[in-house]
Amino acid sequence: MKFQSILSTATSTLAVGVAFLATPSFAQSTGSADFDDAIVVTGARSTDIAGIKVPDSPKAKVEIGKELIGHQRAGQSVNEIINLVPGVSFTNNDPWGSSGGSFTIRGFDSSRISQTFDGIPLNDSGNYAVYTNQQVDPELVETINVNLGSTDVDSPTAAAVGGTVNINTKIPDDKFGLMTSMSYGDIVADGSGGEDRSFQRFFGKVETGEFTSIGTKAWFSGSYARNGATFANYGKVEKKQFNAKVYQPIGDNGDFISLAGHYNENRNNFGGSPLSAAAFNYDKSARFYEINGGYPCNTSETSTPNSCGTSFERRYNPSNTGNVRLASLFHLTEKLTLSVDAAYQYTKANGGGTTSANEGSYTKAAVYNSAGELVTPAFTGTGNYGGAFYFGRDLNGDGVLGKVTLVQPSQTKTNRYVAIANLAYDIDDNNRVRLSYSFDRAHHRQTGAAGFLKSNGEPFDVFPVNDPLTDAAGNVLQKRDRDSYATLHQVAGEYRGRFFDEKLSVLLGVRAPFFKRDLTQNCFTTSSGGFVDCVPEDQQAAYILANPYSFNATTGKATGSALPQSRNLKYDKLLPNVGATFKITNEVSIAASYAKNISVPSTDSLYNAFYFPADSDAAYRVAETSDSFDLSLRYSSSIVQASITGWYSKYHNRLVTAYDIDGNATDTNLGPVKKYGVDASVSVRPVRPLSLYAFASYINSEIQQDAITSASSCTTAKINAGVCYGVTADGATTYYLNTSGNRERGAPKWLVGGRAQLDLGDVSFGAQAKYTGSRYLNDLNLDDLVYGAKFKSYTVVDLDLRYSLENLGLANSQIQLNVSNLFDKFYVGSFSGGLDTSPTSTSAFVNFGSPRAVSATFIMGF
Repeated sequence: MKFQSILSTATSTLAVGVAFLATPSFAQSTGSADFDDAIVVTGARSTDIAGIKVPDSPKAKVEIGKELIGHQRAGQSVNEIINLVPGVSFTNNDPWGSSGGSFTIRGFDSSRISQTFDGIPLNDSGNYAVYTNQQVDPELVETINVNLGSTDVDSPTAAAVGGTVNINTKIPDDKFGLMTSMSYGDIVADGSGGEDRSFQRFFGKVETGEFTSIGTKAWFSGSYARNGATFANYGKVEKKQFNAKVYQPIGDNGDFISLAGHYNENRNNFGGSPLSAAAFNYDKSARFYEINGGYPCNTSETSTPNSCGTSFERRYNPSNTGNVRLASLFHLTEKLTLSVDAAYQYTKANGGGTTSANEGSYTKAAVYNSAGELVTPAFTGTGNYGGAFYFGRDLNGDGVLGKVTLVQPSQTKTNRYVAIANLAYDIDDNNRVRLSYSFDRAHHRQTGAAGFLKSNGEPFDVFPVNDPLTDAAGNVLQKRDRDSYATLHQVAGEYRGRFFDEKLSVLLGVRAPFFKRDLTQNCFTTSSGGFVDCVPEDQQAAYILANPYSFNATTGKATGSALPQSRNLKYDKLLPNVGATFKITNEVSIAASYAKNISVPSTDSLYNAFYFPADSDAAYRVAETSDSFDLSLRYSSSIVQASITGWYSKYHNRLVTAYDIDGNATDTNLGPVKKYGVDASVSVRPVRPLSLYAFASYINSEIQQDAITSASSCTTAKINAGVCYGVTADGATTYYLNTSGNRERGAPKWLVGGRAQLDLGDVSFGAQAKYTGSRYLNDLNLDDLVYGAKFKSYTVVDLDLRYSLENLGLANSQIQLNVSNLFDKFYVGSFSGGLDTSPTSTSAFVNFGSPRAVSATFIMGF
């Protein structure tokens, strides 16, 4: 029988039950951390309560410390841990943090949020997405700093208009120590029995202590986690991670050099639910299911494929990611400080499903005009055409050229280099300036080779790129073939000063990013949606004759297949940001800030434009820009910490991206959009053992104009339903969707939650809850399950219980129990929606919210 009565785990450091100590408010880079620490909020009290702190800075920030991190489940995603921050919404695809999820701040999705790891950006260099299941082990995290709606002037980001999440790992301890953490958990929900859904995890860390005469110290860690599929009768997740940091202090004024390394390996199946948005009916009994096509099964031995191995849940989403990080700080003189951060990052990952590949060749008939004259010749060849492979050879050896089921994920390999340098000068005790330079260059290789399946439907290699299939001539056939370089050079300056007996703090900053995109498309682009035909080089001349390309500059219409080509694109903008904090009393302060931001189009959007000539208006993709304003009122004392922030953002050329079930992206320019809301929080410690925390966020947006759509999308039925309409001028009709005045899809309007924690000697008990408001599938804001869908609000309650074993002779050891989703609420978690995504389409897939789960962790420290 599955073990279903142990409560869930915690990620804890060696210190047990110790309150989070006041530390400097870390920012994205060493330079930003040092600059903030030197000028912001002198004389302020230590206002963290139960590990939550609101720094009194001009920008709206929330800092999560070790105390709160330690009460969450061992191995949990950082993004789930910060779900108690106002404005943050995260829906976990499993209870353990291993399968990703949907992440927003103030309604912005992860592609508009910069997530950093010791100051180094983690967002994908192509589509700017954050992969929440690939984050660092939480036992190693000292603080998580969340900037709401703003970023720092030296931030090397191409799209952070929604906020910044800064993950800061711990400095090694001065003394030698060991830590182990062993976890076991399971899903405890009606209908979950009969399958292995259990969770196991081991984490170990060695602290060397100071091992040289100059104070060198380090830590090394490793972890392994695995769990079964959350809902289906097939699938598992395995995760291995290794981390290390070597820290060398220099002198006694805070100077240091730090070198750290990280490697993470994920092997996980897809999962979530078998339902579209229209099919989801909140029937809890249907959430644990058997996959389509049956399992176990055997693939067809003939050239007529069956469904074995083709189920969505049998897809893999493997990733190998790693980085090396350098951080340093040097006081060159009493007034001049230099910081240098640098990193190298590597990613090898893919995602996608199977295909029925053709063993024969692709053929296109010749085209003749009415006079019988040849217009375009016939074409026969191998490659990938219209999304289908044609190998021109017998793949399975049965002597018949039919079809064979193959795995065909979208493969990505990235090599990335980052450097951030800051030079700060103290004019006097109350005035400081800095200059910074940031560099970011990523080589992004995107391919799509195919690989064989075993007879049981499993791939021989989850990375087909390791041994890709070829045609008879030895050509590696691809479904996509792109080579991209994303480069950023950024210079910035910032001034911070204090006036009127340090009651007023002022920030004046400006950054000037220079983005460059070097893009090479090796396939033929066949539509404005970015669809391609990938043709082996030895057959391209014949393909061009059969598919001639033309562009009408008057109508802006293109036909045929655009040639493989390279383009260089540049974006730059001067981006000011200013702010101020004024202390009305020792406890009460007000703060205000303004920032201009830019979001550069993703590589998917830029490659889609390759269907049009490089010098045409249709080929130009406009960057999104925004103006953001915050106004805050704060109260801080040793007992109460409270903050309320009103915010407003105005966007031009608001860019939003939607993904289908295969990960293909569709970009939409919504034009001008207004976003606004209120974030509020209050923390109270009325007596030492008890801490209380509550927060609420109101988030709204208004699309300012109707979005343009195509004639084929604006059907008569949609016109009659009031979904869209056409406007005719000069003999041409333009079609629009009724989006003006609507709020953007995917984001809840209300977020409300809180946490209570009681510390009684060896025992600590915590309870936390989060209400998430309703969300729309698309930007039409309809709930008819024909043209739109609206997902209901939900509330999730979690519990944690920690018991210290110090009185039993096991110092620095503890047992922690956790329950997530205590009342087993059934709800829609993450989902895929678009501008006008139909609730019945395969693109409108939904993931079930995580069911109730319990786990236990035994932590030992020596």
